[in-house]
Amino acid sequence: MEEQLIGLLTQNIALIVLAIVIFVTVSKAVRIVPQSEKYVVERFGRLRAVLGPGINFIVPYLDRVAHKISILERQLPTTRQDAITADNVLVQVETSVFYRIIEPEKTVYRIRDVDAAISTTVAGIVRSEIGTMELDQVQSNRAHLIERIRESLANIVDDWGIEVTRAEILDVNLDEATRAAMLQQLNAERARRAQVTEAEGRRRATELAADGDLYAAEQQAKAKRILAEAEAFATTAIAEAIAKGGLEAAQYQVAMKQVEALTTVGQGSGKQTVILPAAALDSFTDAFRLLTGARK
Repeated sequence: MEEQLIGLLTQNIALIVLAIVIFVTVSKAVRIVPQSEKYVVERFGRLRAVLGPGINFIVPYLDRVAHKISILERQLPTTRQDAITADNVLVQVETSVFYRIIEPEKTVYRIRDVDAAISTTVAGIVRSEIGTMELDQVQSNRAHLIERIRESLANIVDDWGIEVTRAEILDVNLDEATRAAMLQQLNAERARRAQVTEAEGRRRATELAADGDLYAAEQQAKAKRILAEAEAFATTAIAEAIAKGGLEAAQYQVAMKQVEALTTVGQGSGKQTVILPAAALDSFTDAFRLLTGARK
């Protein structure tokens, strides 16, 4: 009886050990990789495979997961580095870089400290790029400078299996002396623009005044031309009337004009003495004679 119990226990222990061995083997063979990670698998210390998200199978006891790499986008801490522009101005540049690992096998076996390597590379590229530009270009062409830094950085970190998603220049700081000089230059430029604007206004006002005088002169000339044409027409009409036998009518009009002139002289205010020439009295006679003749 005791021998049967010992034999049964021995068989159960063997089954239990076998079950444990099978469970451990399956656990080592199956690897479930999260969506945000990649696993680097080694076999006897050498790279065997890179496991992507999902269920993966490896050879148990021969393969092992040596590195679990996050492929999420990362941001380096904001760094500051000094740089000298092409016109010898010292500036302090604040930069920030975003990157992600796309080839973990390169990152694991080619670089030890990724963040430190990228920070050092960014500092060198920023100094090199700013050294080719003047201060005004650094301030006005910041977008172009950021693009050049990102392209240069992408070419370098490609060997590390890294993709630079964004590189930003957060600020460009100057020392107090440079700030004061730039402020003085800015004020001088504003004063110059104000003077130019004022001069342009005076020139425009002068042009408008000249245009107004020219227009007035043209209108006066046009009015004189119209009056001259009217007088010419009237003279022509009178000449035609005289040619057709209207000489007496013309003499009558002249005599009446003389009478009207004498009447106007005689209507002056106050007591006055008017001396008339003998011909003036003849004008009354001529006018009366012509009027009487016309009625006949």
